[in-house]
Amino acid sequence: MFDFDIVIIGAGASGLTAAISATECGQKVLVLEKMSSYGRKILITGKGRCNITNSADIREFLPQVYPDGRFLYSSFKSFFNDDIINLLENCGVETMLERGGRYFPKSEKASDVADALYKKAKENGVEFWFGTTVKSIEYESNEVDSVTYIKNGLTGFVDTKKVIVCTGGKSYPGTGSTGDGYRLAEEAGHKIEKLFPALVPLVAKEDFGEQMQGLTLKNINATLIINGKKVAEEFGDLMFAHYGLSGPVILTLSRQVVIALERKDAVTISVDFKPALDFEKLDARLMRDFNEHGKMKVGNLFKLWLPQKAIPVFIKELKIDEEKPANQMSGKERKAIVSLLKDLKFTITGHRGFKEAVITAGGVALDEINPKTLESKIKSGLFFAGEVINLDANTGGYNLQIAFSTGWLAGSI
Repeated sequence: MFDFDIVIIGAGASGLTAAISATECGQKVLVLEKMSSYGRKILITGKGRCNITNSADIREFLPQVYPDGRFLYSSFKSFFNDDIINLLENCGVETMLERGGRYFPKSEKASDVADALYKKAKENGVEFWFGTTVKSIEYESNEVDSVTYIKNGLTGFVDTKKVIVCTGGKSYPGTGSTGDGYRLAEEAGHKIEKLFPALVPLVAKEDFGEQMQGLTLKNINATLIINGKKVAEEFGDLMFAHYGLSGPVILTLSRQVVIALERKDAVTISVDFKPALDFEKLDARLMRDFNEHGKMKVGNLFKLWLPQKAIPVFIKELKIDEEKPANQMSGKERKAIVSLLKDLKFTITGHRGFKEAVITAGGVALDEINPKTLESKIKSGLFFAGEVINLDANTGGYNLQIAFSTGWLAGSI
């Protein structure tokens, strides 16, 4: 039997910051992690570069969070973007600010972030047990009493009066996020709001994605249309995949798409390849190109407007003879090209699963957690931090900051 002031379940972003915070408050801390190492999900964030946080202030940050960013006010007041940047830089990790307010390590290595947090926790005296699965949390008179774990096939117990559940969600289960925290929360009497993949690629009916697979478009505009009504749009980068659409703009729109598909709504994504030009200006440009390159074959003329992989899709959709000289194109045909450049529609029929979702939406119900402490309102001494809580956010460093902030606050109480 072992005795610790705090037992933290999970050695990810929220677990590591909770451990550092707790030790800086003088607590004896044990971290139980079922995987063989720490920070597995940190390593794949930002495509391995780790989008640490965002430079937005709290007022700009909270609207990026669903379903209610206001829940995080105390967490952000306790530990916010400047704090994680300062912590990392004090640990030797230099950072850089990129467009959209995104912070990354200068090394562009996510491992530097995970290693720095782990090293800091170890220096502070945190004890880590890897390859250790939590079987249950035990309670005495509705208060945390101990944790039952399994390590090397053997069952053991740890006495403690405080447990912080930092197990992550269900996204990227290969990193260890397999939903264990939801089970522990339900066993404590908590309600789990419906779980679904968020920041997830989308599946389209059309085969455009397959034809353009691997192509990434920068600075395009994607519009989400639900039941014929425009409900949202995003500007940025988009990537085509064999199943449909991915990339930052699609991931940001995907939360609303998943909910709409659940309701059996009709969902369409319209891609504007030339958002800097309105219809009239784009039409004028094409007209100029037709006049200047009148003898050029239309198929070759498309190279002035589109990446090579996209050209066959447009030629097929427009039913154009690509051998036709440009000066033989009619005004009607030209306008059809403009229309498709401004509005290539994808009928969305589904989405990818948790294995490809950046984050999990849903989780432990917010109204059962004290936002000022992150302690359970049902069991004394039980705390939650990170993705296990019913909070998720847009891309741009917001989700990692939620993990860092909630972990820090939970560890400091």
